[in-house]
Amino acid sequence: MPRTALLFDLDGTMLHTDPIHFAIFVELMAARGVAIDADFYARHVHGRINSEVFIEFLPDETDPQGLSDAKEAEFRRRLPRPYPAMPGLHALLERAQRQGHALAVVTNANPLNAEAMLAAIGERARFPVVVSGETCTRGKPHPEPYLRAMEALAVAPERCIAFEDSPSGIRSARDAGAFVIGIRSSLEHAALIAAGAHASLQDFTDPALEEALARLEGVCP
Repeated sequence: MPRTALLFDLDGTMLHTDPIHFAIFVELMAARGVAIDADFYARHVHGRINSEVFIEFLPDETDPQGLSDAKEAEFRRRLPRPYPAMPGLHALLERAQRQGHALAVVTNANPLNAEAMLAAIGERARFPVVVSGETCTRGKPHPEPYLRAMEALAVAPERCIAFEDSPSGIRSARDAGAFVIGIRSSLEHAALIAAGAHASLQDFTDPALEEALARLEGVCP
């Protein structure tokens, strides 16, 4: 049984899909009379469950979950296949498997999106555990999605590293007890640390990754 684990958010962490999501949100909100920009997206949308965003900012919307489903269907339609993974990701996953670390995806993306993105980067087979916040009682920023992944892998929180790019994801992983590394795909180091990350990386080729992995690999004698 693995005694350590690497836990990955998906959008903005394993692949940089935020520009696709942002463009769809701009169109969707504009059609309902709400103009948003990149700052609004970063503060109010990034990393959150769609239906919660729609309930807050489109209070007259009668079917926020249906609107969320339509938005994500459009995302899957626009997602190119194949799609480039975050630099260094494939090598990190190969290393993790060689060294016996368990792997899981923990995302607020719905299950269909999660499957589409993992297939697009060619990494579905490596992940026996994929937890979607939409199938949890409470999604990120609540720790439930990460706690579910840890339970499924049978790995203690202090033996996990979580990779995240959003404040809500960072809070979820940290409150679950993981060591959290922020990925600077959308936010800078200071913002990630302020959100609760213990460290940050530009991507998975960042030399600072070695220190984080040494910390995890040093857990076991």
